Amino acid sequence: MYGKVLRPDSFGATLVSIDTGAAEAMRGVVVVHDGDFIGVAAPDPQTAERALAAIHAEWKELPGQPSSSNVYDYLKANVETGGQGGRGEGGARPSITGSMDAGLAAAQHKLDATYTVAYIQHVPLEPRAALAQWEGDKVTVWTGTQRPFGVRDELKDAFHLDEKNVRVLVPDTGSAYGGKHTGECAVAAARLAKSAGKPVKLVYTREEEFTWAYFRPVGVIEVRSGVRDDGVITAWEFHNYNSGGSAIGTPYAIANQLIAFHPTKYPLRQGSYRGLAATANIFARESHMDDLARLVKMDPLAFRLKNLADDDSGGRLRAVYRAAADKFGWGRAKPAPGHGFGIAGGTEKGGFVATCAEVSIDRASGEVRVLRAITAFECGAVVNPDGLRNQIIGANIMGLGGALFEAIQFENGRILNPKLSKYRVPRFKDAPQTEAVLVDRRDIAPAGAGEVPLMAIAPAIGNAILDATGTRLRSLPMVPNGLKA
Repeated sequence: MYGKVLRPDSFGATLVSIDTGAAEAMRGVVVVHDGDFIGVAAPDPQTAERALAAIHAEWKELPGQPSSSNVYDYLKANVETGGQGGRGEGGARPSITGSMDAGLAAAQHKLDATYTVAYIQHVPLEPRAALAQWEGDKVTVWTGTQRPFGVRDELKDAFHLDEKNVRVLVPDTGSAYGGKHTGECAVAAARLAKSAGKPVKLVYTREEEFTWAYFRPVGVIEVRSGVRDDGVITAWEFHNYNSGGSAIGTPYAIANQLIAFHPTKYPLRQGSYRGLAATANIFARESHMDDLARLVKMDPLAFRLKNLADDDSGGRLRAVYRAAADKFGWGRAKPAPGHGFGIAGGTEKGGFVATCAEVSIDRASGEVRVLRAITAFECGAVVNPDGLRNQIIGANIMGLGGALFEAIQFENGRILNPKLSKYRVPRFKDAPQTEAVLVDRRDIAPAGAGEVPLMAIAPAIGNAILDATGTRLRSLPMVPNGLKA
């Protein structure tokens, strides 16, 4: 049989009343109403859709929810206190080195800035899907998931089963990017199958995937810094609200630092996304680094190299900066009129990345085009060069969306753009000339490459836009409606 789940029009709404009589009267239809869960199973998908439409439900919406336009103020006003973690590991206690007062006093230039990151969708080619079958008190579920053991635990808990009575099978499955960690689709299919007494297949529509799956977290990042005339950064204060702590620590050698992650209440369901919060934190940090370089009239690459530590981590990051810059031709030519060059980099999860980007700006239309992206990446010994190269190039293309135009729009608990006709992802015409430079360290054990290459593309593009126009864009996405907007 084929399943459908009835959902409210907005997040947080509660069920007031329901009439399932018309749906129950339909031939072959099974209606399941268990608390807030309402679903149907039918002999074919079309009948399931008609049965769902025949259910009359009244919902009470949650008033006063934030929207896309005021969510950043909401995060700052709803910080959760009492956390114990440092450097973003789930708590609000900051990591402190030296003295911010002393660092700012030693600086000839000071800079404060705020950066924001929107909710974005994973946009898997395959939305969530599950097929559930019961045999007595044993359930088998076929589903596309990144965490089959986690889904097994969710099924075990939902139906109070012994673990040995739950089996989760993962067939060849499509993209997920961190978006298919949870098992709600599998649990819903199992609920329907248990009541129907037959196997039930449940497939999310694109609108359901966009609305009822989870998003990359929204976030606010505040940076306060100081730098001397000779280019040495003397003070670095960095606060991330909600989006997370991955790569929150700076790789630059700064004597006086205060770094903190602040968990907050948040209005939409959120969770893992490729690269986690590293994309947000490195966007803020590497954008700020270019602004500091401009304050002291230094080349952005030279400024970064000057402030990197002389330890192994600093040396590895220095190597990818130089490799990307050399391949790009950094410093050997100036950008053409209306064009700009940008550079950014960072480290996370044992990987080191640097990206150089070239953009062109159409002054009449405000269109921003990314023409070139050169990414150097080092994750220890290279085992599979072709696979690694594909990961790097794919990450750059995927990262264009969050950098330039991807954003979930919402108001009063409702998603306003829950379909691909209203949510733009990178298209073939957006893809720049992209090249991966592999820095092979045969003396170091290999680390993963699925996430880290994504981190530097957004700040590199932002820095290139700054180079071309003199305009600093501090919100992701940077140009959802063009630069003029």
